[in-house]
Amino acid sequence: PIPKLARPDKMQSTLNMKSRAAGVSRTATSRASQRVLAPVTQGRGRAAAVIRCAVFAPVTVAATKKKFIDNYSKPVSSIYNGVLQELLCQMHFVRYSIDYEYNTIYALGFVSVFDQVMENMDEGERKAIFKAYCEALNEDPEQYRKDVESMEQLAGELSGPEALVADASGTALQKALAQLSDRSKSGKLQYNKFLAIGLFRLLELTGAKEPAALEKLVTSVGVKLEAVNRDLMLYKGILSKLSAAKELMKEFLIREKRKQAEREAEKAARAEKEKAEAMA
Repeated sequence: PIPKLARPDKMQSTLNMKSRAAGVSRTATSRASQRVLAPVTQGRGRAAAVIRCAVFAPVTVAATKKKFIDNYSKPVSSIYNGVLQELLCQMHFVRYSIDYEYNTIYALGFVSVFDQVMENMDEGERKAIFKAYCEALNEDPEQYRKDVESMEQLAGELSGPEALVADASGTALQKALAQLSDRSKSGKLQYNKFLAIGLFRLLELTGAKEPAALEKLVTSVGVKLEAVNRDLMLYKGILSKLSAAKELMKEFLIREKRKQAEREAEKAARAEKEKAEAMA
């Protein structure tokens, strides 16, 4: 007998409900639903339906945060913890987007943010947090560091920003730019603030300071300049607030250290006085 096909509207509704329950956007659901039915031929030309895709079910934010805590169980200073948790949430949504594809320029942006946020932290603690952070997102921390070192070295060796060109047969840096350009042309480029910061960091490494250089670079890879400028302003604002918080903490620690010294001096004076009175 010929199998009965579910009405397309009912199948779409069912897929939408399952996808939303898994935390998937309506756009991602529609993309997945486009691949649900594929007609095949059974004997005597009869048609049947075959389901060819699985529902996109990304990891939840709560699961990512739990994994980070499991990987790094020590308490994180309140100065850093708020920003760190916010970055983890942002990275989670980037990492588990249906269009996610790892790119070394995106990695450069994230590592640049992480290192600047955590620059005053103990080196051993900073490395441990970075490892726990990447692994919580099912990423390889060693690959991030290796790729970023390569990008920084290649960008630093360029004669200027005009050498930042997309070339699929060029250096690793040029290939990374070509990867962004190709995905932009295909409509699958996943723009995010870490990508914007990565592009900006490349310009910094070449010594470029002119706004025109930024416009040329972002346009060449198919990214909107307005979005990049907006995210760079937010990034600078975060660093400014963090810097102010660090200064307040520094002043607080200096005051506490001075008070502690005064308390110890008073304690020593009382002990000396009591000792003198006991001997009298």
